[in-house]
Amino acid sequence: MPGRIGWLGEPQAGAADPADRVTLDESLGMAFLVVLDAMTPAERVAFVLHDVFGYPFAEIAAIVGRSPGACRQLASSARRRLRSSHRPVPHTARETAVVAEFRRAWQAGDIDALVEVLDPGVTAIADTGGLARGYPHPLRGAEQVAHACVEVRAKVAELTLREHAVNGRPGLVALLDGAVVTVYALDVAGSRITRIWAIRNPEKLRAWT
Repeated sequence: MPGRIGWLGEPQAGAADPADRVTLDESLGMAFLVVLDAMTPAERVAFVLHDVFGYPFAEIAAIVGRSPGACRQLASSARRRLRSSHRPVPHTARETAVVAEFRRAWQAGDIDALVEVLDPGVTAIADTGGLARGYPHPLRGAEQVAHACVEVRAKVAELTLREHAVNGRPGLVALLDGAVVTVYALDVAGSRITRIWAIRNPEKLRAWT
């Protein structure tokens, strides 16, 4: 199956996205990373290099191939996205039910049930930090994500999934031999999951262990 999500596979090199060359500070939170993924590649580079690492816009312009003024606008647009993400959005009982349904279908290895609860355009992304096994490229589409879930379950039968609040919203944690090995932040729209962010970087899982 092409383009498997990096939950348990070996990492691949040569990512095309220029933002993949930027190493983020380990203190960055999961919510920040989700917003970062929603930015365009140019926005990410401009924002991270300027706001996180302090690069002047003149140097960033040479990296992204745009004018310093355009890079300033890219960083400003990225900041607006980040500010919007900080607005509290209370989760609903329906979201909790959708996550519970997803967990049951995944635990049972039921591909049809998984496809039913996943949005057709769902995106799943893994953050390994280069410290855990995994492909860095996103997996897209309900069928591919569902098959990846079942594949993970088949490879690690002892894996236990539990519902848990992640960034104040319904999410999942995966445990192996009692230790948290992955945290899943989930976006839910209506009755389906639209985005899955899998955190496997052990440095970012310290608080969970």
